[in-house]
Amino acid sequence: MLDCKIIVMRKAHYDDLMQKYENSLEHACDVSEGQVFISRGGQKPEGLCPSAWESMEKFVKELAAGGGNFYDGWMRDPHSAMISCNDGFRPVSFYIQALGEDNCS
Repeated sequence: MLDCKIIVMRKAHYDDLMQKYENSLEHACDVSEGQVFISRGGQKPEGLCPSAWESMEKFVKELAAGGGNFYDGWMRDPHSAMISCNDGFRPVSFYIQALGEDNCS
């Protein structure tokens, strides 16, 4: 199994939707743009939000197993994926890249 690098690329924040629909939260997402997580052998990295992991887990596991090329050429690098967490109020986009002999960063 390969390791995968998971990079926080962008965080969005929809105040209008939060004010209209969301109950107040004491604690929301605390990742930072540019933050890097490493998935070892397809496992959830420590400190990564469980909800974000649910959104990306199948992609990370496929990349860790040496697969890729999702949706017949979606990504320029077939050993990568761009996935957003499923929080409709503050979605976060993650770039996921398999790390291996031919694809090391």
